Amino acid sequence: MSNAVETSKASDRRALRFNTIDDLLAEVDRIVAADEAGTLRRSGNWTAGQAFGHIAAWINYAYDGYPFKTPWPIRLILRTRVQTYLRDGMPTGVRIPKVKDGTYATEALSAQEGATRLRRALARLASDEPARHDSPAFGKLSDEDRIALNLRHAELHLGFLQP
Repeated sequence: MSNAVETSKASDRRALRFNTIDDLLAEVDRIVAADEAGTLRRSGNWTAGQAFGHIAAWINYAYDGYPFKTPWPIRLILRTRVQTYLRDGMPTGVRIPKVKDGTYATEALSAQEGATRLRRALARLASDEPARHDSPAFGKLSDEDRIALNLRHAELHLGFLQP
């Protein structure tokens, strides 16, 4: 993409903080409404549908399996940082090496389709269904930490959408 934004240097990303899944669902509704009204602005590279679909896919990977394995030296580093990410949020501009577009699940979706996927994934996250797969980066997470990490992930991506 020739007009790609270097997201690690983006200065107009919103600082979001979701304390609950309901907080995130309310923001999804705000973004969808702005998209439908034609007032949604992007300060990153993805559409609302792409961001929603990406976040949903990463929630579902804990139930359905992850599409990759993390090399052990990277796992060691990331496991020392998980508490920082849970507290302070996730860093911008991170790319998975040797993966097209630097991450998984970035296909084009309408805002409505992406929101539907994300709402379904969040319902799963809030349910009693146990995660069947440990994070390839962070290992085994408590349910509370898994929810918080997914909320931090959503803050990262939705901060580039300006309703």
